[in-house]
Amino acid sequence: MSAVPALPEADFYDYESLLTPVEAAKLAELREFLASEVAPYATHWWNEAEFPAHILPKIAALKLAAPDRRQYSHLFTGLVVAEMTRTDTSLATFFLVHHDLFVQALADFGSEDQKERLLPDALALRTTGAFALTEPDHGSDVAGGMITTALKVQDDDGIHWVLNGAKRWIGNGTFCNNMLLWAKDAQSGEVRGFILDASLPGVNRSKIEHKIALRTVQNAHITLDNVRVAERDRFAGIGSFGDTNKLLLGSRISVAWQAVGQQLAAFDVARAYAVERLQFGKPLASFQLIQAQLVKMLGNATASMAMMVRIAALQDRGLDGDATMAQVALAKAHTTAAMRESVSLGRSILGGNGIVTDYGMAKIFADAEAIYTYEGSHEINTLIAGRAITGISAIV
Repeated sequence: MSAVPALPEADFYDYESLLTPVEAAKLAELREFLASEVAPYATHWWNEAEFPAHILPKIAALKLAAPDRRQYSHLFTGLVVAEMTRTDTSLATFFLVHHDLFVQALADFGSEDQKERLLPDALALRTTGAFALTEPDHGSDVAGGMITTALKVQDDDGIHWVLNGAKRWIGNGTFCNNMLLWAKDAQSGEVRGFILDASLPGVNRSKIEHKIALRTVQNAHITLDNVRVAERDRFAGIGSFGDTNKLLLGSRISVAWQAVGQQLAAFDVARAYAVERLQFGKPLASFQLIQAQLVKMLGNATASMAMMVRIAALQDRGLDGDATMAQVALAKAHTTAAMRESVSLGRSILGGNGIVTDYGMAKIFADAEAIYTYEGSHEINTLIAGRAITGISAIV
């Protein structure tokens, strides 16, 4: 099947016109990079469950890391995530885990020593980071149910922390150099953050196999057996799990933008297929039901983008951003539900060809399931919004 260019009009209400000329030029630069360096190979990486480490220096050269984006609007930041996802959800997920969680945590919570030692290489992608929060038996309830422990000890070498436990579903976890790892203080019960050198003795990492989504992302199951971490590698700016809210709010916004990008990707593939594919002697796109499905997909994407444009405006309004966790939870729940409907419609338009990765839609369809669940499941985000509008918590 020959490639049909993505419709610029997929941004049907021209939200990109809200960008500054500098931002628009930078987004165009990103699109050129994705078109040449990622799009031709993304399906192969996904099929083979390979991570393209060789393109990391090129990604770094774009200067789109979290601190670099401070000169841009939150709308630009969101559109960067959407555009990356539109080309390859796995690469966008790597980018978010490394930059918006690990690097951002260093920038927000790291000591001056930690920043000096780790930030330059992390920003340049000479080293990579992960965010180790989820555990084998605790996902949505990990704040209160965390099993991984950190015991503070003092010996001739000074103050250390001894970590024991396990983490699961850790993106970039198989190959990262460092990870922001969360553990419960064995003495105080508070949740602490640590910069864990993944090469330390007692850190064991295994790749999670047989995934049907985000196959390019290298998710790890990690076990910690009496791992000694120096006091200098405890995140000085994190005193409890509550300190993570800024990071989690930001990452939830980014995943909602991923849901926008995923819908644009599904629309791109479905529209191109409908225009080219002949049935009963004429293009699929000439049938009323197909046009109705395409319009529904575009409507979902446009409405989702409108919600995220407003979230970006709320972020830009205040010094630290005025979007509340409830507003962000509603956006994540709504955009991912719309995404799930859209990728299902797209797969249907492709018929049998929608279940093989040769045509692109199967990969998009499968990856959507991960977006629907991570950074707060659809159900948890729904209940966070529900709590805000009723004053009653139904989560527990």
